[in-house]
Amino acid sequence: MNVARRGRSITLLGFLLAGAIGIISSTQTWLTVQRADAGAEIPVPGASALVLLAPLSLAVLALGAALSIAGPVLRLIFAVLAALAAAFLGWSTLQLLVAVPVSAVAPTVTEATGLAGDSAVETVVASIIPSAWPVIALVGWVLLLAAAVFALCTWRRWKSGGRRYRTGDDVPTHTDGPVDAIDSWDDLSRGTDPTR
Repeated sequence: MNVARRGRSITLLGFLLAGAIGIISSTQTWLTVQRADAGAEIPVPGASALVLLAPLSLAVLALGAALSIAGPVLRLIFAVLAALAAAFLGWSTLQLLVAVPVSAVAPTVTEATGLAGDSAVETVVASIIPSAWPVIALVGWVLLLAAAVFALCTWRRWKSGGRRYRTGDDVPTHTDGPVDAIDSWDDLSRGTDPTR
């Protein structure tokens, strides 16, 4: 496997791992609410603690699949979108680990106790304890950000499909397989001939 194909495989693996971690962790307990009234603890799943967790994780999986077959311009756009998703998810998850706001558990507490409003919820909450899942998810967002940055840095050189290119003096030379119309146009725009 040449360098370009290896890089593409590693990038796609980063997208798939991040998306899978997000989907799985959205159903797991991220936070546990200790009640002031000595009632049963209230588990808060990831999808409730971070509302956009599940849809953005699905979007990451879709971006990874699209990235594997997209042309250069779409690869750039998809990589930018993935980097933005990773930054948002990472920052939001980090905030839940550092200082959990009552608003992150309010809907679940309201459902469990029937009390509505932040002031009423605060009377029930004695403490909020994060689980290991936000940390696992944070690792996934770091993987996603690294994969997106790699795709951004190599978006002009990442050839779609299974063709093999030989590089000499930074001039790509086509050696095997059919010519891709989009990549060929890209090569011609740089003054190189992919059919040589």
